[in-house]
Amino acid sequence: TGGHTTEILRLLSCLSESYSPRHYIFADSDKMSEAKIRSFEQKRAETFPNSKFTLHRIPRSREVRQSWTSSVVTTLYSLLYSLPLTNKLKPDLILCNGPGTCVPVCISALLLGLLGIKRSIIVYVESICRVETLSLSGKILYYFSDYFIVQWPDLKKKYPKSVYLGRIV
Repeated sequence: TGGHTTEILRLLSCLSESYSPRHYIFADSDKMSEAKIRSFEQKRAETFPNSKFTLHRIPRSREVRQSWTSSVVTTLYSLLYSLPLTNKLKPDLILCNGPGTCVPVCISALLLGLLGIKRSIIVYVESICRVETLSLSGKILYYFSDYFIVQWPDLKKKYPKSVYLGRIV
């Protein structure tokens, strides 16, 4: 929610106008992200007036401190909701950074690729606050992302597939 949104918006601020339209997907229970995204996009429009974006809400796959058993059910529900959305958007690139919401979206994109509908590049950026271990989303998407970026050298040592770029947010 708040921290992940701030991090992803910092990353997006470095992208050129060719990354348009942008589709933001966040949890339906996330009350902060929409306002942050709209503010970011309003400021971005001053530099790139033709830039386009849309907002999409999906069911949250896992709440903080939710049990593992019940999170399987809620993640499957979120995946079922994500599949038609991902099929409709057919993204070229998925840039995500850790909230559980990104897992069903990335799995949906992987399924579309396996079905030959649309291949999306998945770039996962582990949060700057993850110094020694990966987040749960990171542990899952480490195996499925095309690029897995970490911001601490110790994580690169533990996860050799990762790309260490230093602090990028």
